[in-house]
Amino acid sequence: MHSFEVKGGHKLQGEIVPQGAKNEALQIISAVLLTPEKITITNIPDIIDVNLLIELLADMGVKVERLKRDTCSFQADDVDMDFLNSEDFRKKSGRLRGSVMTAGPMLARYKKAFIPKPGGDKIGRRRLDTHIVGFEKLGAAFTYHSEDGFFHLEASQLKGTDLLLDEPSVTGTANIVMAATMAKGRTTIYNAACEPYLQQLCKMLNRMGARISGISSNLLTIEGVNYLGGTDHRLLPDMIEVGSFIGLAAMTRSDIIIKDVSIQNLGIIPDKFRQLGIEMNFVGDDIHIPEQDVYEVQNFLDGSVLTIYDNPWPGFTPDLLSIILVVATQARGSVLVHQKMFESRLFFVDKLIDMGAQIILCDPHRAAVIGLARQQNLRGITMSSPDIRAGVALLIAALSAEGKSTIQNIEQIDRGYQNIDERLRKLGADIKRI
Repeated sequence: MHSFEVKGGHKLQGEIVPQGAKNEALQIISAVLLTPEKITITNIPDIIDVNLLIELLADMGVKVERLKRDTCSFQADDVDMDFLNSEDFRKKSGRLRGSVMTAGPMLARYKKAFIPKPGGDKIGRRRLDTHIVGFEKLGAAFTYHSEDGFFHLEASQLKGTDLLLDEPSVTGTANIVMAATMAKGRTTIYNAACEPYLQQLCKMLNRMGARISGISSNLLTIEGVNYLGGTDHRLLPDMIEVGSFIGLAAMTRSDIIIKDVSIQNLGIIPDKFRQLGIEMNFVGDDIHIPEQDVYEVQNFLDGSVLTIYDNPWPGFTPDLLSIILVVATQARGSVLVHQKMFESRLFFVDKLIDMGAQIILCDPHRAAVIGLARQQNLRGITMSSPDIRAGVALLIAALSAEGKSTIQNIEQIDRGYQNIDERLRKLGADIKRI
């Protein structure tokens, strides 16, 4: 097991480029199963979760060629269906939350699929109901096998239908869209997720020959086709990394330029950080965060305390609430952070309290943060990373703190952030992997 040893209190400076989007990569790479033709994907992040999915596809018989570090070609012209019944498949797919994304393409093209119980983060319950119910309404039958912990799905022919999702699940919408592309007839999906990554998936599928309309809205219409072909696709920059770097610059009083961020796909992320008082300038497609001694929270117009909460797109992404919470600890003013979607994602605040932050954990979903306005610096401690986003939030806290911090269980951070220690060292951070 590796740890990060961090000596905080240093101002950082320079340019940093966000990696390709992890959440988009898991959808896009799974979609290669829809066609026997070659698909080439660029800007792939070199991170554990994505590499595990690529490895899983290769084990299934997909021809994978890594053309460059961030570029792979895939050709699923000879998939080994017997591998899906193997113990090796059960073990590998069970380790990875993103493996659920292979179900839609497998059902569409091969008429059967297997879904493991969700793996990945320990951030609370993650339901599969949206996926399973959607597949059922398209005509698939499923059974749960307790002996292997898998949902077994089969469909002789998927048929278009009208769907009203009980929640705008991003992965659920993506899975259903991929299944519906080759279903017989028309499928409509109302209350569909419309995140940029889902839009990217739909655009790619259309280039492959799918007929999807309503992209970027919450009502998608899919006319089923018989065959999908190959294409090329470039992943967006990771909006979660962009937000993380904004928070990093503010907490460490640094002057940082975040390069090539795809500003038009960031939604309200910059606005939420501005509500904490963080200054930023847009220069072309870059974001410049100038050095700032103090940032002051903007209360609501009636003077009440600012509340920042997660919502489906175009609302604020839940993946950045951990970063918002950490950044608020050194703001001037108070913030209520309300994490609606996952009941265990705020449990890392006990580490921040040990570092000297003033936080009241109201319940599993809400934390009140009283900003210190830099009158008292955080202090370095030894801590453990519970999930990807909390891990990076703790890393940002450590980089701003006085003294040395040790962050354990950094495999969680590596699951979502590519060579984060090397990239931060180039900005001047004192961080080493031990």
